[in-house]
Amino acid sequence: MSCSVTDSLEKLGTFRYDEGGGTGLDRLDDMLPTAWEEVDGTGVAMGLVTVTGAGGANDIEWELNKDMLPDGLSAYLSYSPKPDGGNASDKSSTGATGAPVDGAGWDVVLMHDGLVDGLNVFAGYSSISQGTSDTTNGDRIAKAIGATYAVGDWTIGYQYSVDDLKNNTGTSYYQNEGYGASFQVNDDLSLSYARHKSTRGFGNGSGTDADLDAQSIQAAYTVGGASIKVAETSVDTGDYVTSTAGDKDGTTISLSLAF
Repeated sequence: MSCSVTDSLEKLGTFRYDEGGGTGLDRLDDMLPTAWEEVDGTGVAMGLVTVTGAGGANDIEWELNKDMLPDGLSAYLSYSPKPDGGNASDKSSTGATGAPVDGAGWDVVLMHDGLVDGLNVFAGYSSISQGTSDTTNGDRIAKAIGATYAVGDWTIGYQYSVDDLKNNTGTSYYQNEGYGASFQVNDDLSLSYARHKSTRGFGNGSGTDADLDAQSIQAAYTVGGASIKVAETSVDTGDYVTSTAGDKDGTTISLSLAF
């Protein structure tokens, strides 16, 4: 079970304690425009690894009061004492015990939508303490940058991210690139296409690099109290498995009724 607790302080901003992700750098895992869901959120198990940072674990996030910042700028600071990616359940604890994570982590995320009408730019940085050992050669560093631009009925987006694990004995890094576009046909119908390319790298020579390629075409239609959403999703080299076992396709349909 995950939970999120939010407290707003008028002069300082908003503080969140979160156990379910979606804060810190995890905000920027997928910012592409879609008619329905993220590429890896349509029910096709693809094993895509994007950036999470300290915000992917139990963390405290501070969203700065906008009055403290230039117009159009939003800023988020996140801190986790043990950002191992696990979330504590009731009456239990979480946290890394030994390598690779041996300390705290922090994220900073900036978003700006006041530069040009319709343009939203974003960037984030994360640092997680790992120390130096036989298995690691420094702190884990993750970065993300990108933008979306809305003009007329179109919204287009692009983003780039990298998670440098500084691992000497396994996966060394994940590098991701994504782009997509959505089109609002009318008040009831929207369409979208999004694609993610991700590389799992072994810069230490302990394995073979693998390139995952995932894409999704989606449509969402609402009429009266009914809403139908459809996604045609495919992935090559899913879970970074280079055999044909990693290739998957799926069609997902969702129907909801409001009374």
